[in-house]
Amino acid sequence: MGRFLVGTVAVLVGLVVAGALAIWLFKALLGVAFYLIVGAAVVGGGAFLYYRAKRALGPGTRMRNRLDAASETYRRNH
Repeated sequence: MGRFLVGTVAVLVGLVVAGALAIWLFKALLGVAFYLIVGAAVVGGGAFLYYRAKRALGPGTRMRNRLDAASETYRRNH
């Protein structure tokens, strides 16, 4: 009877320790995944804005023509 009780307690303690370890590991992995997702969103958003601005200011666009005209006017007057 004593041996059964010791075995049962050992199994229960092992399950509690394994559960605590699993919860800790799950939280750690979830935290890392969260930071990876946020980092990817920041980098992707920055790349999107960079390429969009680059395309908007490219040669032959309305904005590029306006900037060039303003630059020429400024150089003539100063």
